[in-house]
Amino acid sequence: MDRTAGSAGTGGLTMPTPVDQPLRGIRILDLTRLLPGPMATLQLADMGAEVIKIEEPGAGDPARAMGPFPGELSQFFQVVNRGKQLLRLDLKNADQREQLLAMVETADVLVESFRPGVMARLGLGWEVLKARNPTLVVCAISGYGQAGPMALMAGHDVNYLASAGMLEQNAGSDGKPALANLQVADLLGGSQTAVQGILAALLAVKMGGPGRYVDVSMTHAVFANNVMPLVAVKNFGVPAQPGRDLLTGGVACYNVYRTSDARYVAVGALELKFWELFCATVGRPDWAAQHWALGQVVGGEEALALIDAVAGYFSGLDLEAAMACFEGVDCCVSA
Repeated sequence: MDRTAGSAGTGGLTMPTPVDQPLRGIRILDLTRLLPGPMATLQLADMGAEVIKIEEPGAGDPARAMGPFPGELSQFFQVVNRGKQLLRLDLKNADQREQLLAMVETADVLVESFRPGVMARLGLGWEVLKARNPTLVVCAISGYGQAGPMALMAGHDVNYLASAGMLEQNAGSDGKPALANLQVADLLGGSQTAVQGILAALLAVKMGGPGRYVDVSMTHAVFANNVMPLVAVKNFGVPAQPGRDLLTGGVACYNVYRTSDARYVAVGALELKFWELFCATVGRPDWAAQHWALGQVVGGEEALALIDAVAGYFSGLDLEAAMACFEGVDCCVSA
């Protein structure tokens, strides 16, 4: 085994001493690839867990080559796998498969992201693993879950977002979905959901329960977090039009505005008190009464006209001047 190079940021966690590492002593076998699984085990490693990343011989994790410089280990791979021990095993080889099973006996967690059925075909299904270690937590991350009509379908982040109904909501007023450079299905639906499930299962084991099998469907997890469209459906029977809901561009107090130097200012004055302060700061107290909390229709004609007016204000300022106006003003304006 060896370790990856680099020591990139810790994802917001600051745990410099053993007492700050609640997962110290937990051993995790990581069979995942690309982004969702490696980010999940990275977060667990940041909390003190020992993570052993196991790759197939040869090319290994495809993330190794996902960079602009052929032949070099990609920064992508290094960022999501820093601090992990690296091991190569051919799981189709009986001896090397037995080597993994021997490691299972002393592991606390095994995480995999193969398509449903692959682990069983390799002789590493849940029944086999829990027979070797009855307290093992196994987490399987997949696009659509281990069972169901879509379980075996290939997919990536954009597909899971589309299936969960989130992609159509992440759109501008023209209705065209935007591809954010934050992989919501991979990271929220996959990584975060896996971490949550693993920690819950570990807690149950530490309290005397048996091992657990955690089935993470990235599509289902994104759908479960697609809260605002659900609220709209419950209120009106249908989701809001793209760019016309409370948090998607349908009000002036919660929007993004372009400055004269082609930069952007984020206004998050969602509550009335923040909006009133915003209006006073820009010298337009007459705007203060035009707020959703005072009856303005979200996405309605008055709201859209006010959005245009605020856009006109910011279009006359460059970013530095715009932000100078809000220096020391606590009304949720940032850039």
